[in-house]
Amino acid sequence: MAKADALKHWQQLQPDADPLAVMRPIPTKTAGSRYGCDGIRIDGSPEFIDAVLSRLQPIIAGENNVTRLELARNPVKRQPGYKSGENADAGAECCYIRLHMRTRGGAAASAFFDRDLHQATEQYAGAIGANGN
Repeated sequence: MAKADALKHWQQLQPDADPLAVMRPIPTKTAGSRYGCDGIRIDGSPEFIDAVLSRLQPIIAGENNVTRLELARNPVKRQPGYKSGENADAGAECCYIRLHMRTRGGAAASAFFDRDLHQATEQYAGAIGANGN
């Protein structure tokens, strides 16, 4: 998609759409690359990453009894001889977020042992329209 078309499309999007409602979980025991799966990569200063994450708070409900969040946030490592990170500010970080289905055993265990996830499970069911409403 050309930049002009992408900008036009972006401008026409409904504001405050819930990304969790359309985020497809990665099936259990998926092997290989996750490239092209629903996911988010944010890189830059910690302040920038925090600002973007503050807009993505509905995704937190993806950590529930049915699904789990793959969440990694790490400093950018500058490596001599590699272009990776050469323009990064000091203190730059990279954050990755993906949604995964829990295994049956994992879902059962989280439902039994981690009761704090019950509310998030209800929020997730509401987001994807699976709460019967």
